[in-house]
Amino acid sequence: MSALATRLTQPGFRTLAIQSSRRTVLRCVASSRAIRAYSEKKGGKESSESSFQGQMLESISSRIAREKAEREKFARQRLESAGTRRWATTFAVLFAAGFSYFLGTKAPRDLDPASTLPLPLVRELRHNNDKANLEAAWADFGAIVGTENVSTIEDDLHTHANSDWSSYRNEESQKPFMVVYPSSTEEVSKIMKICHSRRIPVVGYSGGTSLEGHFTPTRGGICVDFMRMDQIINLHKEDMDVVVQPAVGWEYLNDELSKDNLFFPPDPGPGAQIGGMIGTGCSGTNAYRYGTMREWVLSLTVVLADGTVIKTRQRPRKSSAGYDLTKLFIGSEGTLGLVTEATLKLTIKPANTSVAVCSFGTIRQAADCVSKVVGQGIPVAAVEILDDEQMKCINAAGMTSKTWTEAPTLFFKFSGTERGVKEQISIVKNLAKQTGSVGFEFAKSEQEKTELWSARKEALWSTMALAKPGDKVWTGDVAVPMSRLPQLIEETKDDMKKSGMYGTIVGHVGDGNFHMHRMVKRAVELEGTVTGEHGVGLVKRDYLPHELGETTVDLMRKIKQALDPQCLLNCDKVIRVERPKPGEVAAW
Repeated sequence: MSALATRLTQPGFRTLAIQSSRRTVLRCVASSRAIRAYSEKKGGKESSESSFQGQMLESISSRIAREKAEREKFARQRLESAGTRRWATTFAVLFAAGFSYFLGTKAPRDLDPASTLPLPLVRELRHNNDKANLEAAWADFGAIVGTENVSTIEDDLHTHANSDWSSYRNEESQKPFMVVYPSSTEEVSKIMKICHSRRIPVVGYSGGTSLEGHFTPTRGGICVDFMRMDQIINLHKEDMDVVVQPAVGWEYLNDELSKDNLFFPPDPGPGAQIGGMIGTGCSGTNAYRYGTMREWVLSLTVVLADGTVIKTRQRPRKSSAGYDLTKLFIGSEGTLGLVTEATLKLTIKPANTSVAVCSFGTIRQAADCVSKVVGQGIPVAAVEILDDEQMKCINAAGMTSKTWTEAPTLFFKFSGTERGVKEQISIVKNLAKQTGSVGFEFAKSEQEKTELWSARKEALWSTMALAKPGDKVWTGDVAVPMSRLPQLIEETKDDMKKSGMYGTIVGHVGDGNFHMHRMVKRAVELEGTVTGEHGVGLVKRDYLPHELGETTVDLMRKIKQALDPQCLLNCDKVIRVERPKPGEVAAW
């Protein structure tokens, strides 16, 4: 080994020796002269040794080349293996996710066990009002109802966002993207299926006479206007009931029913339609004698948030079959479903009717007269109270043909047999005199009856007619037990005077209900309700917990979640579905 090492150190070689425990590896680099020396010397010992060295160098070079090739091959295999592993891992993850989802559909997680839904536990709403989503929906709706029945005209959007007589003033963003006009239950169902899949908010519209911001689209989306669904579908004379679509007006309905001597009692403001009347659970001037809307609806056809169509019951006047879903939807203000048909109870049209008007020196005297009439069980059809300021408005507006005494006034409506009506008028006249009446006038003809009652029907419009530019009209109603009515009226009138606001009083005092400013809190404290017939809408929702209790409202929210989990239908009405902003809710 030493001899080899010596020869390898001759000029012409650069050597590197690496000694390991087993062998020494020589890596040599030959110059051209050394290689020539191997080829020139032949036959001798030195030639043999040179040939051996050449072979060894060739072998080492070949071995190094193979090792390099193997390393490159191994590197390529590692890269290819890594890519394969990545794809395999991705596939495994996707497969596991899909399989887990499949198992989840077969064995869903447990439902929330709570019976109520407090506001802090409500999840954030996720609607999709993206312009592209709404424009795509426009094409879908056009295919269902016809493009001529889908409107994006600015005037239509404004009309379906608010009204001059509403207590709520909408923001610029609170208007629909479009208004859709369906003509049948099937079309409404298809519309709701699209809105459900696209997560588009929906507000139903029927008449638009409500007063508490009921149809303002606080979340944008679309408005479903039932204007084209205005048919009386079927009249069952013998059973005294009628099936109607939601855009049928109560005045038109009674005109048609009168031909068969039939009558539908609820009579809210002019222009009100059956769909809206059901939504707010309204009543009207006849409520004292006949009750409210809840007593006159037998059955409903309703389209739910996902497009499912249900019918709440059949036509019999009584039924013990399951939950009373009919009354669940009455007064729900379109937050639980869209009513597309209603079966209404009817009664026989009164043979005789009359109207009487009497004035009093004070509002307390007028309220005391009502208490006496109700306390003695006089079967009058209606009792309405208008205060002195309201009578001034009626005279100033000139909307009636008569000039009225500007004093607290009671309007009575009588119905029944001719003899019974005369007897009622006589009793009421005596009771009015006992409580301080300064005048009593009753109608002796149909023309006089219409004239006397016209003041009551023009009350709201005459007050609005006196509003100056920039003034806002705030309307509202409450109801209290009859014994608390005089106190409520007097204290609220005094409260208005101190506030500096101008206000008038109109009320269905036969059932303890009247309308005006800033009296909701007082009504609740007098064991009354925040709304007797107008409904809750946006204006009254924060009063509900004070009247009913937090847990009762939490239960309502749970019902809303069960029927409309995406909160698509008339969002924000009746109950809050999101926490209020700081300072948004006034202290009680």
